Amino acid sequence: MSRYPFPDLSTLPEDIRARIVEVQEKAGFIPNVFLAFARRPAEWRAFFAYHDALMLKEEGSLTKGDREMIVTATSAANQCLYCVVAHGAILRIYEKKPFVADQVAVNHRKADITPRQRAMLDFAMKVCQRAHEVEDADFAALHAHGFHRIAIILIAYSALPISATGHFYSKIIRSPMPASSRAAGRLFAVENPPRWWWHHRRRKPRRAGPRVPSCPRSRTWCAPGRSHTT
Repeated sequence: MSRYPFPDLSTLPEDIRARIVEVQEKAGFIPNVFLAFARRPAEWRAFFAYHDALMLKEEGSLTKGDREMIVTATSAANQCLYCVVAHGAILRIYEKKPFVADQVAVNHRKADITPRQRAMLDFAMKVCQRAHEVEDADFAALHAHGFHRIAIILIAYSALPISATGHFYSKIIRSPMPASSRAAGRLFAVENPPRWWWHHRRRKPRRAGPRVPSCPRSRTWCAPGRSHTT
């Protein structure tokens, strides 16, 4: 929920409305920050131009999953639950791992990630929490994993401006969610799972051969051809 009401989608400029609908179709939900900033179209366009340049360009040694991983970890350090949930959902899509977001948010050193990503998050967390302690050894550790100068700058950018903006939104714009709304949200999520959720759902394999009605003797399913009728 927000302390300030969100604008109606029909009242927004066409480019902003189209972008919000696109995000909804891809992620299965609309991040509230998209709506919170929409009342100021000029600021909205400026922020998301920066966001897209930083988070969506698949170039250099940082993948989209890497960038979402950085924001998820640093958002957890900032105790920004909203950002952890929103960016964590996108992280699961990019990495195709249903539990990676929870692992990274709790303790990235024990998460199911590569040594390269662990070194990346070590640096991002240090920049986020103890930037005054960053030293040459931290850069050397990143160079050892193949990160070049521009990639290191992008790690720092992802760890600070993006997560800081989300943290601001969580503390200033967003209000605590009442218990009734949380329950309604959980019910909506169960009844209307996002499109990506179905891809992670594991279906049980079907049994080979036809199934015979339950056995009157053992009250279990008989194997094909071994039905007990007497």
